[in-house]
Amino acid sequence: MKRKLHSESSGCCNGEHHHENHNHDHNHSHDENHNHDHNHEHGSEFNLKNEVLPLVVILSLYVPGVIFEDQLHNTFYSIGEYLLFIPAYLLSGWSVLKTAGRNILKGRVFDETFLMTVATLGAIAIHKLPEAVGVMLFYKIGELFQDIAVSRSRNSIKALLEVRPDYANLKTKEGINKVSPETVNIGEIIVVKPGEKIPLDGEIIDGNSQVDTSALTGESVPRTVRMGETVLAGMINKMGVLSIRVTKLFDDSSIAKILDLVQNAKSKKAETEKFITKFARYYTPIVVFISLAVALLPPLLISGATSSQWVYRALILLVISCPCGLVISIPLGYFGGVGGAARRGILVKGSTFLDTLNAVNTVVFDKTGTLTHGVFKVAQIVPSNGYDEQELLQLAAKVESHSNHPIAQSIRKAYGGKIDEFEVRDYEEVAGYGIRAKVENKVVIAGSDRLLHRENIAHDNCQLEGTVIHLAVDNIYAGYIVIADELKEDAKHAIQALKKMGIERTVMLTGDNQAIASRIAQQLGIDSYEAELLPEEKVNAIEKLLSTAGKYAKVAFVGDGINDAPVIARADVGMAMGGLGSDAAIETADIVIMTDAPSKVAEAIQIARKTRQIVWQNIGFALAIKGVFIGLGILGVATMWEAVFADVGVALLAIFNATRVMK
Repeated sequence: MKRKLHSESSGCCNGEHHHENHNHDHNHSHDENHNHDHNHEHGSEFNLKNEVLPLVVILSLYVPGVIFEDQLHNTFYSIGEYLLFIPAYLLSGWSVLKTAGRNILKGRVFDETFLMTVATLGAIAIHKLPEAVGVMLFYKIGELFQDIAVSRSRNSIKALLEVRPDYANLKTKEGINKVSPETVNIGEIIVVKPGEKIPLDGEIIDGNSQVDTSALTGESVPRTVRMGETVLAGMINKMGVLSIRVTKLFDDSSIAKILDLVQNAKSKKAETEKFITKFARYYTPIVVFISLAVALLPPLLISGATSSQWVYRALILLVISCPCGLVISIPLGYFGGVGGAARRGILVKGSTFLDTLNAVNTVVFDKTGTLTHGVFKVAQIVPSNGYDEQELLQLAAKVESHSNHPIAQSIRKAYGGKIDEFEVRDYEEVAGYGIRAKVENKVVIAGSDRLLHRENIAHDNCQLEGTVIHLAVDNIYAGYIVIADELKEDAKHAIQALKKMGIERTVMLTGDNQAIASRIAQQLGIDSYEAELLPEEKVNAIEKLLSTAGKYAKVAFVGDGINDAPVIARADVGMAMGGLGSDAAIETADIVIMTDAPSKVAEAIQIARKTRQIVWQNIGFALAIKGVFIGLGILGVATMWEAVFADVGVALLAIFNATRVMK
């Protein structure tokens, strides 16, 4: 039976509200369909050998072709030239040609693949084969670097989730079989031995143990689990043998969900990505029509101008204008930001949330489990009527010896000595008040101030701050023990870092009483706080902050991801602390901080700012270089090789710049 041992509204005592769990669904509808078939199947595993082999074949055809071009060109009908360059062209450009064809059939004519296809086929038509292959080859190399960068980013995420179990001990009629977790079905029984990872979410049907949840929740204290309780994939069994009935397939487990969410973070596109998509939609047809004009008009209007000369310039213009650098590097910049954040223990569910973090000027924190550990600890022992501190603590530890309540555990931990359970008799939990038991033939009660009032036990002061356990022996008051929830080590640094970054307001919302809230806000240097709030009142508080934030400013809320689901849902950016094991955190929060450290909030904002900076560097750089080369191409100064550099070179430089986000 659960008890409330903290100070409650009774007579003269401060009250504390008790939170209900609100698991509201939270959907930021930022998803948008991609307008470019330019994802290169990033969902599948990247294999460098498979990518490098075709490149080696292409280069073995291309390099001799370039070296001996003049000799090949002079052969009968240039057969030798075609035999080398056409296979190289098809091998290097097949994915581009296929995508362009598929997009044309779908009615999406003008995109970067269309520009490349027209430009390279045109180059082949006017017998510029090395240049045509060069465009496709260097584009393929650009794709390879992109894939390597994306793979590195994904590996950063996977490194966080090394908790992924390798096998499950499946219980069958024949005995125990070691199988892959993916093959286990709902309802089947698995056995987890001490030291093994729990491979799937399920319910314990036999055994009890302690499990290490640190990989999922950031909590260092092992959790006791018993028959009937739910355990999650990724927890490590520390002690007893557990028989678990599987309740979710591996793909639906907490770990699989999180990995999937972050790997598919690109689907939630940032505003800058959407801008580039729209920009390419209008930019590409404009470029095509300008190229047509360059090819057709000068031979008609300028005397001495030849069609072949101006068609070549038009093709150069097409290659230069290709927006590959932007289309590749901008999503990659954001993906790098997501991967870089993951490497630092911050799971961002989409690039749109990195964008939103840039505009955050108010950060709101929940108290318990966010700024504090949410772990109870004896902070003060105040004996009375002839008892000393050690005697009072010993009495409290004995009377609490049968309880599994976190407060009871903190008292026993503080005492540290062995307790003979036979000394404790007639143990009784008084629901909502505390405990009564006989210790060494004396009637001892331990509980809230309400229990003292109920038993008519005289005591001096009930206006005490925090969670207080009062004790009385044979109806005589013996003193009280103050249980405190410790501040996280980096909580103060977290607030200071946010202020240093220029965050205008830091706010704390808590269900705890005014006195505790005031002390913690003062200790941490938080600008303002609201105390004694129910979960729905926290939503109202967030609404007020949102209404006063300003037109372009955003509000971030940082909570534990379970009790605070409605508030996380309402904020512009919802962040869950150490809630990786809870479905509420996974479904509700936009950002999950795996390390349980509040200082990661400032780090997340810093990563978002760096990502934005690199993305805009790429946009400015790509457009400036292309602008210069377009002018040179029209004037006839730039050849197809300069065009290849302007296109693929810019893309490669932008990719290398984008990968800086991960460092």
